[in-house]
Amino acid sequence: MVTRPGLYRLLGETLNEVTTDGRRSKGERRRRALIEATLRVIERDGASGVTHRAVAREAGLPTTAATYYFDGVDGLLTAALTTCMDDDAEKMRQLTVAADDSDSLHALARLMAEIVATPGRLLAEFELCLLASRRPDLRGPTDRWKGALADFARRYTADPVRIQLFTNAYDGLLLHALLADQPPTVDEFEAMLRELLPDAR
Repeated sequence: MVTRPGLYRLLGETLNEVTTDGRRSKGERRRRALIEATLRVIERDGASGVTHRAVAREAGLPTTAATYYFDGVDGLLTAALTTCMDDDAEKMRQLTVAADDSDSLHALARLMAEIVATPGRLLAEFELCLLASRRPDLRGPTDRWKGALADFARRYTADPVRIQLFTNAYDGLLLHALLADQPPTVDEFEAMLRELLPDAR
């Protein structure tokens, strides 16, 4: 039998857990909102436009929120890069485990066409990757992304040169699509992917 003091203690512990979880959830939502705002600022103004004030204003939050969750502009840029690369790697992993090889290649081509149709986030990602090229300490997320690309290629080939070719060419295809007056269609992307992975059926 639970005594009244014991019941009060249990209720207090439950309320504390709910309060803590609520605060944690709110904090995670705010942090994600600030990261997404950072990407929009980079898309619009480039990486040089990222400040705590600019990001907080873009997110509709007070400047103190940005300074609370991120130490300096470098923290914002690192979080944005990590989020982009990990999100992209997860999408690639989902394609890698698709049931049908032929369908997964077509699905990747369709994804590429969707990316270049609304290229804002892609522009931000390339800016962040250039930052990582000058900062070896930021290459963990880009290495995970390249690893996801390599895993996709291994579905079709065991040739290490072919895998490296696909891994290096994928981002290049997207970059050149940004520079084209008319970006490639799904069918055009798929044709290029099949040239990179000729063993795919």
